[in-house]
Amino acid sequence: MDFSTMNIWCWLIPLVVGILCAYFGYLLGKGKSTTIDNSADLKLLQDKNAKLQSDLEACKGKLSAGAAMAGTGGGGASSLTATETTKAFDAAAAKAALGKAVKQDDLKIIEGIGPKISGMFNDAGIKTWKAFSETAVADCQKVLDGGGDRYKVHDPASWPMQAKMCYEGKWAELAKWQDEHDHGKL
Repeated sequence: MDFSTMNIWCWLIPLVVGILCAYFGYLLGKGKSTTIDNSADLKLLQDKNAKLQSDLEACKGKLSAGAAMAGTGGGGASSLTATETTKAFDAAAAKAALGKAVKQDDLKIIEGIGPKISGMFNDAGIKTWKAFSETAVADCQKVLDGGGDRYKVHDPASWPMQAKMCYEGKWAELAKWQDEHDHGKL
């Protein structure tokens, strides 16, 4: 064997070994890749979008009904909106039904919500019974999850419903529901 043939083999063998190592390294790396499943988040966003679409359609219907009433002299859209968006808070009725003084939009009146959880919802921009009643349970759970592991024991499934009773002034119904349920469960 002469010197030039030996020199080619000195370069060719490491080159072939390097190419094989690169190929096998690629296959090993590709085999360990994981697929991220975002289907739960996608479903949550699709549900939220559907709710927003239905709310939009309801608002459009109210607006067209109000415009029709305004055209016929039936009071106009402003009277329709004023009666639907403003609910008078009756502290005396709340106290009579619940047996304790209630402040307007106090989230702590909802069974299962204390001062810290109320503060978490206030920080999330949910400060009124009306806003809370329009919040999806999944969004309530996200607020709780943001507080850490100590809030995972809470179940917000009934909270928007209780907030709606507060907002609508259904104090007797709220008191009965809270009496029948132990921490939001039967």
